[in-house]
Amino acid sequence: MTNHGPEAFATERLDALPLRAVHAEEMAVVLADPALHTFTGGAPEDLDALRTRYTRWEAGSPDPAQRWWNWVLRVRADGRLAGWVQATVSGPQAEIAWVVGTSRQGLGYAKEAAAGLVAHLTDRAAVRQVVAHIHPDHTASAAVAAAAGLVPTDVWEDGERRWHRPDATSGAA
Repeated sequence: MTNHGPEAFATERLDALPLRAVHAEEMAVVLADPALHTFTGGAPEDLDALRTRYTRWEAGSPDPAQRWWNWVLRVRADGRLAGWVQATVSGPQAEIAWVVGTSRQGLGYAKEAAAGLVAHLTDRAAVRQVVAHIHPDHTASAAVAAAAGLVPTDVWEDGERRWHRPDATSGAA
């Protein structure tokens, strides 16, 4: 892992590749279902808006103390993209998120990708604590967080519960 961008990683069935603006065209199809925004709000972005956002993400955070690392998830079996994972890294903490397109949901890709992301971050990037924020009614996302080793806390932000992976170096829970 570098300060300039993420390194690719792999799980059993997925290749997590650093997200680039060139992925926007295929990802616009993956992310086209309005149902993906049920718990997060908003609506699917058109190709130009998605390309603009990916260009911004690819350039990285304007805050030098924060790194934006984003990956697309390529299913090795068919070579097509299934979604993305991301980590906003500030010092030893990473806040993670994931999205898998509706046509690929229910196949375990989100759990596999999130668990792989947590392992990748904690093994190679000096990240000691991982957090995610999940809508209380989003049971599928809660299951993904649990599969990635995160546990719910009593902390709420913008209507979402904070989940975290205990800091392995301090034993914090």
